[in-house]
Amino acid sequence: MIDSNNKVKNSFSGKGVFPPKYAFTLLLPLRNIFLSPKKLIRRLELKEDFKVLEIGPGPGFFSTHIAKFLDQGHLVLLDIQEEMLELSRKRLARRNIFNVDYILTNGINFEIENNIFDRVFMVTVIGEVENKDNYLQEIFRTLKEEGVLSISELAGDPDKISIDELIHLVCSHGFEVLKVYGNNRNYTINFKKKNVI
Repeated sequence: MIDSNNKVKNSFSGKGVFPPKYAFTLLLPLRNIFLSPKKLIRRLELKEDFKVLEIGPGPGFFSTHIAKFLDQGHLVLLDIQEEMLELSRKRLARRNIFNVDYILTNGINFEIENNIFDRVFMVTVIGEVENKDNYLQEIFRTLKEEGVLSISELAGDPDKISIDELIHLVCSHGFEVLKVYGNNRNYTINFKKKNVI
């Protein structure tokens, strides 16, 4: 019995990809304490006609708010878990939100054309990504020249990486820091492509 309880606890709070069977916990209003959708929209500096990519949307906690805001734009959700994309699809459909595409990725290639996104964002995802180099190359490729990559990390995430570690990682792939919000416990860092002279 103890062994079974530990297995459940580890699959819920351990490192690695978040299990879809616990996706409901990602929709709890308690998440607003760490980062609310309204705060994220402000940090992303969104415009209503932007084309936005969300990587690792889970069941769509942020997706519903972002897609609603983009009433003249478009949201693309990308995930390695088909179950999470399906949960997001159902959640958005129940709210009559249809300006969204859903893409299943193999974790290496995004199968998305070059230079199309105004914003790419992920919340508590980068630490779970096995192929960080691939992801950052793909993000760089699909982001417009004036586009922004926004990464948020929150307290309590077992895969959370530090501000310094994140800046070093992302800047080694052709980005530079645009803006830092929050503190070491809960933060968002926006990056832009480096100007090549």
